[in-house]
Amino acid sequence: MSAPPYGLPRLLPWTGAEGKSCYVLGDGTGPVSRVADAIESVQLGMAGDLLAHADDLLEDRRVTSGELRYLARCLSESLRDVKRVAESRGARAPAAEEVSAHADPSD
Repeated sequence: MSAPPYGLPRLLPWTGAEGKSCYVLGDGTGPVSRVADAIESVQLGMAGDLLAHADDLLEDRRVTSGELRYLARCLSESLRDVKRVAESRGARAPAAEEVSAHADPSD
């Protein structure tokens, strides 16, 4: 089955009204796709920074329960963002059958 001429729907890294998922149709090169790529890159970078901060905070024996709750909230939000990025990218990744069909037999 081939993809439609306008491309497959892409899950965007933000939600719309009432928290509903947003999608864009296209070939992945348009302005909305470029903004989505930039936001995903920022979200993934911030997740890495947050993990480093969490490691430091968890080693500090003087950390308060309020600080730990705030960290947990931030980690939860970041995980939600990263999960959305993974779902979006996974939906756009070629199926294993497609990859093996196009694989170089000399590999």
